[in-house]
Amino acid sequence: MRNYKTQMEAAKKGLFTPELELVAKKEDVDREKLRQLVAKGEVAIPCNVNHRSISAEGIGTGLRTKINVNLGISGDCNDYELEMKKVDVALKFGAEAIMDLSNYGKTNTFRRELIAKSPAMIGTVPMYDAIGYLDKDLLDISASDFLKVVRAHAEEGVDFMTIHAGINRRAVEAFMRDKRKMNIVSRGGSLLFAWMMMTGNENPFYEHYDEVLDILREYDVTISLGDALRPGCIDDSTDAGQIAELIELGALTERAWAKDVQVMVEGPGHMAMNEIAANMKLQKRLCHNAPFYVLGPLVTDIAPGYDHITSAIGGAIAAANGADFLCYVTPAEHLRLPDLDDVKEGIIASRIAAHAADIAKGVPHARERDDAMAKARHNTDWDEMFKIAIDPEKAKRYFESAPPSDRHTCSMCGKMCAVRTTNMILEGKKVEFCSEK
Repeated sequence: MRNYKTQMEAAKKGLFTPELELVAKKEDVDREKLRQLVAKGEVAIPCNVNHRSISAEGIGTGLRTKINVNLGISGDCNDYELEMKKVDVALKFGAEAIMDLSNYGKTNTFRRELIAKSPAMIGTVPMYDAIGYLDKDLLDISASDFLKVVRAHAEEGVDFMTIHAGINRRAVEAFMRDKRKMNIVSRGGSLLFAWMMMTGNENPFYEHYDEVLDILREYDVTISLGDALRPGCIDDSTDAGQIAELIELGALTERAWAKDVQVMVEGPGHMAMNEIAANMKLQKRLCHNAPFYVLGPLVTDIAPGYDHITSAIGGAIAAANGADFLCYVTPAEHLRLPDLDDVKEGIIASRIAAHAADIAKGVPHARERDDAMAKARHNTDWDEMFKIAIDPEKAKRYFESAPPSDRHTCSMCGKMCAVRTTNMILEGKKVEFCSEK
């Protein structure tokens, strides 16, 4: 029988939970140092007590940058089998988290199957599910109705929930004063904004925040404080609305920690490259070094079809400057629901960004695979290169699509391969081309 409710409560009591022990082993970090970080809130271990299949991961200070994959059912694309195939792709390529953003029909059947199957953390946005789950129009939903959906997701085993509690009246006033090109682009944020404006009431997740925290604490659900006012184009970044909400999120972070509820804070959005580092530092300062979870940031607005690349550029800069958790973006962003290929491309781009940032941050052992790849390339050991690669199948397919006559080279340089030439000279061999047949 557990004598603690949450990972944070256990850490504050000086206890080492099985999940903390597993994270310490995975990350190769000192368990006492990790416990202190969890106790302070600088590391979160999202792990619902009802998620039996989970393999716990840590998110935050000093740990590897983690990535999240979004998927789920929509009204126009309600193929449950396809979404489960996307889950398989996410797990195959090592995503540490999967967010079910389903917003159509009775979503709990899919979510329960996902939680039963997935060793990755599962996240949701209860606001997305409220209309379908409750079978009510937005204006007819009450504050207590919203809390019912939070409880239902917690009971099912969801590890972290995006709750847009920071878009309160103060933040809305700042947003309304400072005109934007794109206004609100957060789906959950826009729904709450509409509900607040139509009813004249305060944001229910802000007004009843303590009740939300009580539900999350009961099941050890991590709250991911959503950025409803994140910028949706680079012209809107770092404006009054974004910063006003971030200030509210900092206060909400401390209130959650006081109840031993683990916290992540969500961030932008679309943002020019030269603003990213400052935003990461601002978030860490205002939100007391809570783990930072970013969507992108996308560094330009003109690349539909290639936004996995604009996101990876921004994600690498963000994570190198303190972000802890990257939400993937696919080539389908802004265009449609992603298919299987889009999901894979988004995951790989995000994995590259996270890994590159870990090297820059000096995360323990981050460079080991790169050093192994350098050794394999030095030895022109293709099989070893394929094994080390993030996507071995694609690397091998490319190599074999135009095979060289000599396997110690590739078809780009052939026998003029720089590695081959240098190795031969250092081995005391003579390099000849014209006489070779």
